[in-house]
Amino acid sequence: MRATSMEKISQIVLLILLVYGLLLAFSVNISALAIECLASDHEALVDFKNGLKDPQKRLSSWRNTNCCQWHGIYCNNVTGAVVAIDLHRRDKMWHLSGEIRPSLLKLKSLQSLDLSFNRFNDIPIPKFFGSLMNLQSLNLSYAGFAGIIPPHLGNLSHLQSLDLKSFSLKVENLQWVADLVSLKHLAMDGVNLSLVAGTDLVSAVNQLPFLMELHLSSCKIFGYISSPPSLNFTSLSVLDLSSNSFVSMIPDWLVNISTLQHIDISNSGLYGKIPLGLRYLPKLQSLNLRNNNLTASCSQLFMGGWERIQVLDLGGNKLNGRLPSSFGNLIHLTYLDLAYNAIEGVIPSSIGELCNLNMLDISENNLTGTLPEFLQGVDNCPSGKPLPNLTYFIMSYNQLYGKIPDWLVQLENLAGIGLAYNLLEGPIPVSLGSLQNIVTLELEGNRLNGSLPDSLGQLSKLSRLDVSSNQLTGMVTEDHFSKLRNNLTGRVPLSLSNCSLLEVLDLGNNNLFGSILGDLPPPLRNLSILETMDLGNNRLSGVIPTWFGKDFPFLRILILRSNAFSGELLLEFSKLGSLQVLDLAINDFSGNIPPSLGDLKAITQVQRKNRYLLYGKYDGHYYEERLNVYMKDQILTYTKTLSLVTSIDLSDNNFSGNIPNEITKLFGLVVLNLSRNHITGQIPGTMSNLLQLSSLDLSNNQLSGTIPSSLSSLSFLGFLDLSSNNLLGVIPYTGHMTTFDAIAFTGNPGLCGPPLPVKCSGDDDKKQ
Repeated sequence: MRATSMEKISQIVLLILLVYGLLLAFSVNISALAIECLASDHEALVDFKNGLKDPQKRLSSWRNTNCCQWHGIYCNNVTGAVVAIDLHRRDKMWHLSGEIRPSLLKLKSLQSLDLSFNRFNDIPIPKFFGSLMNLQSLNLSYAGFAGIIPPHLGNLSHLQSLDLKSFSLKVENLQWVADLVSLKHLAMDGVNLSLVAGTDLVSAVNQLPFLMELHLSSCKIFGYISSPPSLNFTSLSVLDLSSNSFVSMIPDWLVNISTLQHIDISNSGLYGKIPLGLRYLPKLQSLNLRNNNLTASCSQLFMGGWERIQVLDLGGNKLNGRLPSSFGNLIHLTYLDLAYNAIEGVIPSSIGELCNLNMLDISENNLTGTLPEFLQGVDNCPSGKPLPNLTYFIMSYNQLYGKIPDWLVQLENLAGIGLAYNLLEGPIPVSLGSLQNIVTLELEGNRLNGSLPDSLGQLSKLSRLDVSSNQLTGMVTEDHFSKLRNNLTGRVPLSLSNCSLLEVLDLGNNNLFGSILGDLPPPLRNLSILETMDLGNNRLSGVIPTWFGKDFPFLRILILRSNAFSGELLLEFSKLGSLQVLDLAINDFSGNIPPSLGDLKAITQVQRKNRYLLYGKYDGHYYEERLNVYMKDQILTYTKTLSLVTSIDLSDNNFSGNIPNEITKLFGLVVLNLSRNHITGQIPGTMSNLLQLSSLDLSNNQLSGTIPSSLSSLSFLGFLDLSSNNLLGVIPYTGHMTTFDAIAFTGNPGLCGPPLPVKCSGDDDKKQ
């Protein structure tokens, strides 16, 4: 959030400078389309282009004679002279490289050059850039330049904006910066300034009277920040010296720049007292002094001032004392971080008056007392509720006691609650289950008792829940986790073999690893009544053993999707008589598709009787089975009608050979996806036997031959993809086949006829 505020004002100022310069020079408008560029400029740009490598053809428009109509080129609408080149990378895949030729020097009116975010492969910044004497804006940030920044850039006396952010550039001194007397915006984040002392930095910047923004984050600057005899850069609005290696107090001159709006000197080795004068800077909106060694008394620091402050981050310092009740006067505050200090006493209830507050973090301090009633701020906030915009409420690692207050439920926008490692007691409020935006709930390390409320299971966005190290009792049931996603890591525990009555094993969408199935120990065969096994979207590997099909006769759903399983598929499918959903997509299986797939008895018949999959009743709690099926090029979720779904998905593997005819005996099959394999041969004509088929994807294989005309009889087929194969002949575009667009058949050079635009030989003769 802090970085975002700095970036926003940087972008706004840059935009104003660029637009102002361009409009002043040539009043860019639609009439520019009729301008003819200068012949000398055209010649220069053609030579410039010839030095570039343009794999994505970004410069494909650079062909006609009028360069004013070329992509990224802007001309003066009176003279036709080129005044701006903007070739910054707009898309992550679009990048230029190559060499930059000095023909740019022929563009005598060039005022703006932007080559940022390209990939010039560590070539040095051309020295001749320092001879582009009319340049007002130069942006080479993260463009792949490396080496020493040429001091020749100091010749650009008209330059107002210089952006050289990079981790591959360095400078030997900043004397050349002092010559940029017109400069308003300087950004060199990441540039190695380790040879520049803090005193030299201030000396150079002090000669730039018009400077409004200075960005020198992560530049390895060291030493003391000196104070010049007289202060000249009094127009400064943004100062970012974060993540450097100063050994310095905050300089006195900082409180004398009344134009400052944003200050960031976080992570920079500062020590001493925070100047109280900072609170009286009339325009200051953002102050970030995080992770230094600064001291201040809270009662003094927050007593008055801070009239426009919105972002205040003083975490990781040595603030002490109590937070005064006057804290409630910081009415514009949106972000407050005072974590990792030595603040003591109680939390003032006046914080509830901060109607715009989004982030509140006072963790890792010495706060005591109970969580205050923030309700006194209700009358001040238009919503009639305290802290109506609060998203993160973090008070962990203090000495707060009492109960978790019920008023937390009124903070409807909360995404994170951190109350860990305090002295809180009593039950977890059931009302927390109504905070539907909660992502993180950390209550560990307290004295909470009672049972875990079932209502927490309704927090569908919750990704982290920690209630460990408390005094909770009772049973944890499915209701507690019915809507949660986890990020479990490690191996599947062998102790699962003791769960002989287990019907559903769902460990999908975690980070489990290991050769789980290939080395599956015999004790896990005890799960003989298992109906659902979902290990999808993990990092499991190995070969599925042949006995797997023998020991799970009731298995209906098997999902091993998105893992790293390999080898041939040698399951005895005839023994998996209950299997209706088989999802082995996105693995590394190889070999032929086994003909024994046709022995899946549960799919050989049309599923006409629905069975609502509601499992087990334990202490009044139920578990409802649900399944995501990749069908019709989208993800569909099934619950109450799940038992009617039959699906086989073997996509994104390395299967080869033909499509076995035996698959066409699965008369109840609804979804079949064999795409993105290496399958050869023809599409079986008997595919038309699958009258229940709703989705068929055979794309990205090596299928050959013609498309069977019998496919047109599949009246339930709602999705068909035969693209990117070697199919040939006339598309049987009759019956139900007429409902499919050309995209279902593209990538087959031998196909012709509608819906493709390719005519078949003899079509013209037929018309005659």
